[in-house]
Amino acid sequence: MLSPKLLHGLRNLSLAARQAAEGFLNGAHASRRHGAGMEFSQYRPYQPGDDLRRLDWRLAARSDRYYLRESEVDTSLTVHLLLDASASMNHRDDNGLTKLDYARLLLAALAYLAHRQGDAVGLTILSPAGLRHLPAHADARQLPRLYHALATAEGAGRFPDAATLAPLTARRQRALTVCVSDLYEEESEINTLLTRLRAVSGDVLLLHLAAHNELEFSYQGAVTFRDLETDQVLQIDADQQRHSYQQQLQQWLRDTAQTARRQGFDYHLLNTAEPLDQAMREFLRRRVSR
Repeated sequence: MLSPKLLHGLRNLSLAARQAAEGFLNGAHASRRHGAGMEFSQYRPYQPGDDLRRLDWRLAARSDRYYLRESEVDTSLTVHLLLDASASMNHRDDNGLTKLDYARLLLAALAYLAHRQGDAVGLTILSPAGLRHLPAHADARQLPRLYHALATAEGAGRFPDAATLAPLTARRQRALTVCVSDLYEEESEINTLLTRLRAVSGDVLLLHLAAHNELEFSYQGAVTFRDLETDQVLQIDADQQRHSYQQQLQQWLRDTAQTARRQGFDYHLLNTAEPLDQAMREFLRRRVSR
């Protein structure tokens, strides 16, 4: 898998999405090519009583996981991608990438995967200035529209308020909702939004982004931190505070995961220094299970 830094260095979101998605498929899934397009077999986890003749033994040998090939039938669905474009997503990791950079790459790759499956894919960019919404379509022009919207998205302000978000839950439509966010919020506005979306549209896949330097607290000595959304400034000695910080962070991550799963979300924590394969794997797993 190409690293996020290398993908970002391509400076072409369409090419980066294709490289990430096809690299993942070639490495983790048996695939077949038909003409200029690409389709891949559907998989689902093995369950006791399944016909072992349909088990993909080569995939099991590579991944130590047991999957069955599903017959190629029309399994298209609607995929609704959500991008948190609040200012906290501008946090920059040691590799030079911001969380927003990583989110762009990730959502572009997921859009590519969904489109190649024949899914209708839509995108909503969440910012305090308003919602930038691209309705779900499966036509050939949708991917360029999505890539352009992602490439031009900018992180600013705080997570949108309830009034701004209201149109997202105004009508009931079955979809797989994929939300990419760092989950920084003042109260519980992100959780509230996703809970409502789950009620009106169905499955929610929550991909929680955390930068490597946040997880490891790799800072040293006297450091000045500035909150990207409130401009509040905090000065600390990183070496003295590291143990306390990591304890509190781990507790917050545990609480966040438990709350998300209690609400029925499919939650996964992603390190923005690592490749996109975990998120793509979970997306395909959730898609196949529908």
